[in-house]
Amino acid sequence: MRLAIVSDIHGNLPAFEAVLSAIDESDAEDTWCLGDVVGYGAQPDECARLVAERCALSLVGNHDLAVLGELEVSAFSPAAADAVTWTKENAAEETLEFLRGLKPSDETKEVGLYHASPRDPVWEYVLSADQAEECMKLQSERVSLIGHSHVALFFIDPAGDSEVRGAHVEGGTRVEVADGTWLVNPGSVGQPRDGDPRAAWLELDTEEWSATYRRTAYEIDRAADAITAANLPQHLATRLYEGR
Repeated sequence: MRLAIVSDIHGNLPAFEAVLSAIDESDAEDTWCLGDVVGYGAQPDECARLVAERCALSLVGNHDLAVLGELEVSAFSPAAADAVTWTKENAAEETLEFLRGLKPSDETKEVGLYHASPRDPVWEYVLSADQAEECMKLQSERVSLIGHSHVALFFIDPAGDSEVRGAHVEGGTRVEVADGTWLVNPGSVGQPRDGDPRAAWLELDTEEWSATYRRTAYEIDRAADAITAANLPQHLATRLYEGR
């Protein structure tokens, strides 16, 4: 099956719309979302509506859970906490109802799906080989997809019992995942943090077992202006231009 994998949209409607247009031009048969539909950005309702309409499945992320009141905002940075509070006050009931129906992991598919990690589906940032090695012991499938860190990367254990290695990945890179154990992160649609401000997503072919990392340019000004108009922290707008 050919899948488009998106994650960490974070209320960034211009980025998500651009990615959906790119997906429409790809060979993807379905789109799956790894969570954090809202938070940071100023258009949570529009993004949640598009996820509900366009994604065959979606997970819930830590920002989504905080907006639902299921996580304390004290665990977030000040800007992130402000965005959670704003989203709570401004999101439509339909958005909240949609988020309430989601879970942070799904182990029923041909790949494992986790918002953050197999070890902690809500909170863990998997950014080191040591972390990945521990997570691989717990994942449900040979290949698992994770989000949360906003960094396009992968980790591989080539033989299932050997040294785990990982790498950050640039757009256009194709990785063959037919052998070994893998953790694959598509990066963030709405707030990349790997130095490339373009929206990140992934094409995954579960027949050929290949993963192709994609980057899609979008109108950052539109997303930044929406954040400014909502009186959200200005840092959340300026960081979009830097991919940090």
